[in-house]
Amino acid sequence: MAGFDKWTERLSRGVARRTSRRSTLAWLGAAITGAATIPVLPVARAASGSPHGVGGAAHAPLVSANPQDPGDQTSCDYWRYCAIDGFLCSCCGGSASTCPPGTEMSPITWIGTCTNPADNRAYVISYNDCCGTSSCGQCLCNRNEGDRPQVRPQSNNDYNWCLGTQSSVYNCSTAIIVGVALDQPK
Repeated sequence: MAGFDKWTERLSRGVARRTSRRSTLAWLGAAITGAATIPVLPVARAASGSPHGVGGAAHAPLVSANPQDPGDQTSCDYWRYCAIDGFLCSCCGGSASTCPPGTEMSPITWIGTCTNPADNRAYVISYNDCCGTSSCGQCLCNRNEGDRPQVRPQSNNDYNWCLGTQSSVYNCSTAIIVGVALDQPK
C-alpha cells in the first residue's frame, strides 16, 4: 500500500507543478458544460415514432384495389401526396379523397401536379382541407414539391384553406385527382 501512496503523491505533485488552479478549474468547467450538452444531442427516434410521417400512431396500410392507383394512402410517400402539407385524412377516418365523418370539405383548395408511377403520367391533384373539428394530429406530411411563394396562393400549401366552411378549424387534408396534366410545349 505504501507504493501506491508514493505513486499517488508523485502523480499529484507532478500535476501541481505543470498546471495552475485556474487551468484546472477551466478544464473542470469545460468538462461539466460538455457533459450537460449530452442530452441535447440528436437521437434516432425512428423506433418510437410513426413510420408514416411525423406524429401519430402507426396505421394499417390503406391500399386501393385499383392497380392504376398504387400505394399506401396512409404513407407520406403515396404518389398523390407530392405537394401535401397537413394531416392525412386517410389516417383520420376518411380517405385520400373523402373527409372523415363530422368534417366538411373546404371549397377552396391548392393544387399540385404529381406523377402516377402506374402509368408515368402527371395528374393535377386538388388538395382540400377538411374542417369543422379539432386537428386530427395523425400522419403529418409536409411535402413541398412544386410549392410556390405565398404570392401565388393557388399553388401554396401554407395557408389555412378552411375559409368558406362553417368552421375554420382545420382537421386533415385530402388529395383528389382532378384530371390529367397537359404536356409542356416543347
